[in-house]
Amino acid sequence: MAPSANRALRYLSMKRDPVITPVGSGLDHLLSAAGLTLLEGTRAKFDDYLALILHWNSKLNLTSIRDPEEILRRHFVESIACACYLPEGIGSLLDFGSGGGFPGIPIALCRPEVTVTLAESQTKKAAFLHEAVRVLALDATIFAGRAEQLRQKFSCVTLRAVDRMEQAIAGASSLVENGGRLAVMTTRPQVDLIQKWAGSEFTWIEPWALPGSEQRVLTVGVKGDPLALM
Repeated sequence: MAPSANRALRYLSMKRDPVITPVGSGLDHLLSAAGLTLLEGTRAKFDDYLALILHWNSKLNLTSIRDPEEILRRHFVESIACACYLPEGIGSLLDFGSGGGFPGIPIALCRPEVTVTLAESQTKKAAFLHEAVRVLALDATIFAGRAEQLRQKFSCVTLRAVDRMEQAIAGASSLVENGGRLAVMTTRPQVDLIQKWAGSEFTWIEPWALPGSEQRVLTVGVKGDPLALM
């Protein structure tokens, strides 16, 4: 077995429960201000998810943000908003370059009817995703490799800022099925570039402002069939 696989197994073998850092009223307040709500019974899972993020972030760089309140604001609330903005009828969703699981894990929590795949090429981050799926009892699949290697196409592909963004957008676009959606969490100055990189097959919806920011947006394009916008 390769050394990287051994290291991943050591991460996966951590069986002790995380120390819970309650999300508490902070998340409720942020969601209320954004006009968003959680499904009944999911708040405790967001508690567990935050505890996992904080615990694992001390070992690997899941996120450069260390402050729990800022993690709630930038990662949790924005990802929950993404889950809410996506339309009904999405059967399968790929979180491309999932990293710490944003927005894929919050989407899996908020939209249990969607079959979610979390793709992550870095071994230790993929190990974290396996642990998060186990602890949160999610019905989600982890693909521990480059998402471009997948042969399946998806109803929706989500993406946040990753390395080599132009190549990532091209790769993510190729994994969207005809009539499906490419959903990119980005900033307003990047929207035109992202739409250009995705190619001419996509028809784009006016970007949605993400909660708490005028600059951060969700831009969604429909591939091939503009009637899917109706």
